[in-house]
Amino acid sequence: MSALKKVPLGSQGLQVSAEGLGLMGMTGMASGQLSVYGAADETESIATIHRALELGVTLLDTADIYGPLVNEQLVGKAIAGKREQFTVATKFGFEIDDAGHMTNGFNGRPDYVRKSIERSLKNLRTDYVDLYYLHRLDTATPLRRPWGHEPAGRRRQSPVPGPVGSDGR
Repeated sequence: MSALKKVPLGSQGLQVSAEGLGLMGMTGMASGQLSVYGAADETESIATIHRALELGVTLLDTADIYGPLVNEQLVGKAIAGKREQFTVATKFGFEIDDAGHMTNGFNGRPDYVRKSIERSLKNLRTDYVDLYYLHRLDTATPLRRPWGHEPAGRRRQSPVPGPVGSDGR
């Protein structure tokens, strides 16, 4: 594996490869009905992720909305047996119902954030993510609320204790 320069991301000590791999185009959207960059090819996508690692690109960026859920599942397959070699970032905020369908809404409530991270961990086949961040703002939820902050900045219990290394701050 080649080594790319590591750079800090945020202020919580996370170090990532200077280049990352955005994964949205590796799966379709809307349960495969919408293709952003052309037809998805799982074998080629996994090979691309493995080649990125060989070149020193260790930051993988996905989201629960890609697919929806299918992209995180692809990443889970690709990083199996190599999890410690990657920095995995995923996002939440678009609401996905229990059947795995987009609701066309946004949801930043702490209970939904907990549900989303638990689902992402299952899809990614891991017990933690390195970076978990807000993809779209739910304007009905104050920005600090998804992370368990009181409006005055007093910290409450985080809705995602343990499995998240950084929230991007």
